[in-house]
Amino acid sequence: MNTELNEFLAQQKKGLVQLAADLRKARVAAARKAAHESAARIKSLNVRVRTLARSGVRLSVVSHGAVQNLIELQGDIVSSALNEAAEKIQQMAYTESVRDLARMQAEVLQSAKQRIVDDIARAVVILKDAAGDARKVATRTTAADVAAARQKTARRKVKQVTRKAARSKTKTTARAKRTVRKVAKRGGRR
Repeated sequence: MNTELNEFLAQQKKGLVQLAADLRKARVAAARKAAHESAARIKSLNVRVRTLARSGVRLSVVSHGAVQNLIELQGDIVSSALNEAAEKIQQMAYTESVRDLARMQAEVLQSAKQRIVDDIARAVVILKDAAGDARKVATRTTAADVAAARQKTARRKVKQVTRKAARSKTKTTARAKRTVRKVAKRGGRR
């Protein structure tokens, strides 16, 4: 009986030694894998930084273009207002009656209203174009972020599977130890 018990304990001891060696190898492999994944994440940050830098440059170009168009619009507004005012003043100089002067004033007000409406419409078109261009830049950046998020999710799933495998090895080790204890207790009683 003692021989059988000793043989069983020797087999269990070999199994535990093998399991401990496997566990050590698994820890080293897990550390190496973690180092590789960390390096890959750091490298992926370079891509994100480049993407953000490019999108910043694109947004800068969009905003500069919009500002340039608005400044040109402002120049057009001022020059057209001055030209129209000069024409109307010259026409007023040649009026013969107060009635003609009042009619000209009404025309000036009407044309000023129309000019303001047209200028506002042009400004809105410029701003809408700038917003559309900015949206396109943001969409490009967002697409890159979505791809990075998918990769991150895939890495998480791999980690979860690895953790589950490590837990099952730990449970197997705990079961083996319990079995050895039970056998030792039985052998000690007999």
